[in-house]
Amino acid sequence: MFDLRYHVASLAAVFLALIIGILVGVGISDRGLVDSAKTKFLQDEVASLQHRLDNKSTQKADQARDRAAAQTFINETYPALAHNRLKGKQVAVVYVGSDTGAIRSSVDGALRDAGAQQVRLRALKVPIDAKQLDAALKGQPAAAGLRGKANFEALGRALGQELVLGGDTPLWDSLTGALIEHQDGGTQMPADGVVVVRTASPQSGATSKFLLGLYEGLGSTSAPAVGAEQTDAADSATAVFRQAGLSTVDDVDTPVGRLALLLLLAGQSPGQYGVKDSATNGALPPLPARPASAGG
Repeated sequence: MFDLRYHVASLAAVFLALIIGILVGVGISDRGLVDSAKTKFLQDEVASLQHRLDNKSTQKADQARDRAAAQTFINETYPALAHNRLKGKQVAVVYVGSDTGAIRSSVDGALRDAGAQQVRLRALKVPIDAKQLDAALKGQPAAAGLRGKANFEALGRALGQELVLGGDTPLWDSLTGALIEHQDGGTQMPADGVVVVRTASPQSGATSKFLLGLYEGLGSTSAPAVGAEQTDAADSATAVFRQAGLSTVDDVDTPVGRLALLLLLAGQSPGQYGVKDSATNGALPPLPARPASAGG
C-alpha cells in the first residue's frame, strides 16, 4: 500500500542529508566562503528539520502502536461489540456482479453477528444490455423519462431508491430478467440500511453511468448506505462509492472492518473507513456507549 507520509519523510531525510553535505563540503573546501552568520543559519535549519523529523518519527511509531493495540482489542472483543447491535433492523444487500465468494461470507456473517435480518439481496448482471433494458421498460408508466441512453444515470437512481424504500417496485419488476443474476427476499418491506459490494471489474460507458446513478439512489434515502470491499480487492470501488455519497469500509474481511460496517449501518458518523489510503476517517466510526440494562 502506497503511504505518502512515508515518502514525504524519506524526501525530508534526503533534504537533511543534502544540507549537511553542503555545509560540511563548503566549510572544508573554503572556510572563507561561509561566514559565521550563514553557518549559524544553516545549522539552525538543520537542527529544526531534524527536530521535526524526530517528532514525526516518534508520532508515527506511537500511532502505529496505538493502532495495533486497538485492532488487537477489537479482534478479541468483536463478538461482544457486534452482538445485537442491529437487532430488529432490516438490511438490503446489493452485489454488482456475483454474490458468491469470501466477501459474501464476511457481509452475511457481520449482519448475523449483529442480529440484523437481510430483507433482500440483489446480484446484478454487468455490463448492462442497453437495448434489452429499453425494451423491458417499454409501456411501463413508471419508466416515463427514464428510457434511452441519455437517462441511464436517472434510471439507476430510481432503481436504487425503489430497492431501499420497498413497497411497489415497478422498475425492478420490469427489469428482473435484464438486470438480476440472483435474488433473495421480497420487495415490500423498507430497508433500514443497505450494503453495496462491487465484485465485478470496473465498468465503462452506459453501465458506468447506470451504476453511478444506482449508488446515488441507494444513498439518497434516510437509510444508511455503505459500500464495502475486502482489503485485497483487485480493483477498489471506494472512489466511485464516495463520489456517489456512500460511506465506505475497505476491510470488511477483518473484525475491525466488520465492526465499522455495523456501526455505519447503525447510524454512526458517515465517512470513509478502513486501512487503505482512501480511508480518510480512520479505521472505525466513534463507538457509542451501550445503553444501560434495566435494573443496573
